[in-house]
Amino acid sequence: MIDLDRAGDIWTVTVNRPDKANSLTHAMLVELAEVMEAAQTARAVILTGRGKVFSAGADLDEARAGLAKSDVWERLSGAVAALPGLSIAALNGTLAGGAMGMALACDLRIAVPGAKFFYPVMKLGFLPQPSDPARMAALIGPARTKLMLMGGQKITAEEALTFGLIDRIVDGDDLLTHAAQLAADTLAAPAEIASGIKEMCAPEGGVFDPQTRR
Repeated sequence: MIDLDRAGDIWTVTVNRPDKANSLTHAMLVELAEVMEAAQTARAVILTGRGKVFSAGADLDEARAGLAKSDVWERLSGAVAALPGLSIAALNGTLAGGAMGMALACDLRIAVPGAKFFYPVMKLGFLPQPSDPARMAALIGPARTKLMLMGGQKITAEEALTFGLIDRIVDGDDLLTHAAQLAADTLAAPAEIASGIKEMCAPEGGVFDPQTRR
């Protein structure tokens, strides 16, 4: 249910469970984490989904059985955040719940016009993943983060772009092509220059730390 296409230095990772809105099981999350941990040699990683939804978050049956509190979510988002290459979430549709973590950990997020964004953990009786509120607040500010996490608001792609949650809206037919175009300069540059710029863009010159919010 996780597809990997390695085309030279660019890896495309696809969540492929469209019949279940790409909801994530424990096995899928482990596989995603393993792929991201192995992608340290990739110059660019594109994360996308099959069908009309990027991911509805956790598989509800598994969430109720304990997946919602598993540390595998943090393992995955941490592996994405630690990638030395450029990471791009190419959101082919709605992004919801725990799936938000891996997208927030990417360097860039692009989305199709009809995508919606929501994170209803409070309504479901769970806390968000530990890193997610701080990563989200770093992008859209504390008040808008509370709007989504505590106000339970579902926002449109246009609102997400205005907030800074995503970086660009792209037609669905052009989504992966545009993601590859965004990665082109990184692929063309010397690896040490590209990774050096990424390190310089990180808060305090390092990897985001949810404990210190830096």
